Amino acid sequence: MQIGLILGVFALIFVAELPDKTMIATLIMGSRYRPVLVWIGATTAFAIHAGIAVLAGRLLALLPHRWVEAVTALLFAGGAAYLLFVSEEEEEEEGEEEAEEAPAGLKPIATAFVVIFVGEFGDLTQILTANLAAKYHQPLSVFIGAFAALATVAALGAFGGRALLRILPLKVIRKAGGVLLAGFAVYTLVTLVRG
Repeated sequence: MQIGLILGVFALIFVAELPDKTMIATLIMGSRYRPVLVWIGATTAFAIHAGIAVLAGRLLALLPHRWVEAVTALLFAGGAAYLLFVSEEEEEEEGEEEAEEAPAGLKPIATAFVVIFVGEFGDLTQILTANLAAKYHQPLSVFIGAFAALATVAALGAFGGRALLRILPLKVIRKAGGVLLAGFAVYTLVTLVRG
């Protein structure tokens, strides 16, 4: 287990997930139900998604190293473009719709679990987690970093998302995440060309 890798994965996934629609959905559910119950449901769903992503990354690792580097650079660039060019209003609307479509008869934990579990499939952070697992060949470190970041974002959304958004607007968070992912794309591309 590598602490540096865990912290790096945490930072990357945290920044990528913070402006995501599932954070908005968690924020809305946290304002309707007891926040701790929403957090438990969301975090459980995120644990499963991080596990799926790491398993997918293990399969990607079977590809030649240069292919993995190229795919990783491409996905970092795609993630950067998504965060820089997709409007935060669109993400906010999607998050609100996901929270609204939650099954009414379920308890808060199950509701949060279902909303996040369904909403997170194929999401940017799941794809990034898979690529990081393939790139670094440290599945446990990647899982711990990604899961901790997702659980932290779920806690921020459930317990204090509205206050956070008053301090740090979603637009700023999205742009910072986009710039960070663009930097990772360039770094990965340079590493690929040099290798």
